[in-house]
Amino acid sequence: MSIELFGLEDIPIIDGNSDISIIIKEAIEKQGCNLVHGDIILIAETLISKAEENFIRLDELTPSDEAIELAEKAGKDPKIVQAILDQSNEVVRVGPNFIITETTQGFVCANAGIDESNVGDGLATPMPKDADKSAREIREFLEDEFGEEIAVIITDTQGRAFRFGAIGTAIGCSGISPIWKRVGEKDLYGRELETTEIATCDELSAAASLIMGQADEGLPVVIIRGFDSFDHLRNVDSNIKPVLMPKTADVFRK
Repeated sequence: MSIELFGLEDIPIIDGNSDISIIIKEAIEKQGCNLVHGDIILIAETLISKAEENFIRLDELTPSDEAIELAEKAGKDPKIVQAILDQSNEVVRVGPNFIITETTQGFVCANAGIDESNVGDGLATPMPKDADKSAREIREFLEDEFGEEIAVIITDTQGRAFRFGAIGTAIGCSGISPIWKRVGEKDLYGRELETTEIATCDELSAAASLIMGQADEGLPVVIIRGFDSFDHLRNVDSNIKPVLMPKTADVFRK
C-alpha cells in the first residue's frame, strides 16, 4: 500500500469571517488536483478558529487570583493563564511553562490547546468550539461540489504523555471513524487480536503534520490520497468522541 500527501498551496492568511469550504474548493481548483473518492482533507485547527472569528483578545482579560497563582508556578503570562482557565473544565497538572487541563471540549492537553502562533499581536486562538461540526460542514460542501465521498479531519499539535515533542492529533472528524477496532482479526501467526484499537485519525493527522509544519510553511490544509482503508472506515455520522478517554478510565487522574 502507498499513500500520497500534498499540501494546498493557495490558502490565504485568514484573519476572520471567511468561508473555509469555499477557500479550500478554490485552492483545489487552482492547484488542479481535484478531489477523488477516498481523499482525506486535514485542516489545522488555527485556520478553523480564525475563519470562525474564534479569537481571544488577551488585553481584554483580567487575571483572577487563581490565574496569577498558576502563572507564578508555570512561569507564564497571567493573561494567558486566565485564557487557559476560561477554556478549561479542570486543571490537571502544572509544570514549567505548561498547564495541563481538560478543555471544555473534553481534551486533556497543554495550555487548553490555546495557540499564540500564526495570529496577530495581542490575540490567541483557542480550539474550535465544535470541530466535529466544522468538519462535517466542510465535508458536505466539498462532497456536493466535487461529487466524491471524502473525509475531513481537523488537526491540532499536541504533546504526548511521557514523551518529548509534539505531533499532529485529530480534534474533529467527519466521514471517517476515528478509531479502527481490530478486535477479532488475526495476526501473522493466526492468533486472534483481543484488544487492538487503532487511533486512525490521529495517525493520519500525524502524517499530515509532516507537510503542514509548525513555523512559516503556510500549508494548513493537506490532502491524503490513496488510504486503502477509507471505505472500511467510512462513517458519515462520525465524531471525535470515541478517542476521548473518560476520566473514570484515566488511571492518572483517579
